[in-house]
Amino acid sequence: MWLFLAFVGVPLIEIALFIQVGGAIGLWPTLAVVILTAMLGTFLVRNQGALAMGNLQRSFSELNDPTEPLAHGAMILIAGALLLTPGFFTDAMGFALLMPPVRKSVFNYLRKRVQVQSFSMGGVHTQNTTHPRDDGVIEGEFVEVDPSKRPTHQPSGWTKH
Repeated sequence: MWLFLAFVGVPLIEIALFIQVGGAIGLWPTLAVVILTAMLGTFLVRNQGALAMGNLQRSFSELNDPTEPLAHGAMILIAGALLLTPGFFTDAMGFALLMPPVRKSVFNYLRKRVQVQSFSMGGVHTQNTTHPRDDGVIEGEFVEVDPSKRPTHQPSGWTKH
């Protein structure tokens, strides 16, 4: 139901805002504002995305939990989509998601509602202490790969061998 309301409500809000702003400042200034916000949004998304990517790489290199940098990257991606969508309401939502304190608040809100059972990276395995597993055993199979084996096909030029 919430998704249906969003698909109906957001366009209605955008149409109402276009009518109000267009009536106040005119057609061409309204269109100019929409185009300028898309250009400014693209610039800001690129900068914030580069920072988020750096934070994600740092969390991987330090073997930290990458949940927060991944969430910030996803919110920056959503902000970019909102800023490229013509409209004042979507631009306001997109610019809000580009602000780190807003993203942090959204992340904290979502973190309270999403339960992560476990997280592992490399040889380190951490488990959520609020709901520990009974036996702690993970069963699996593996196949050892011979590193001296060479591919039998010729490199395509698209890949590095």
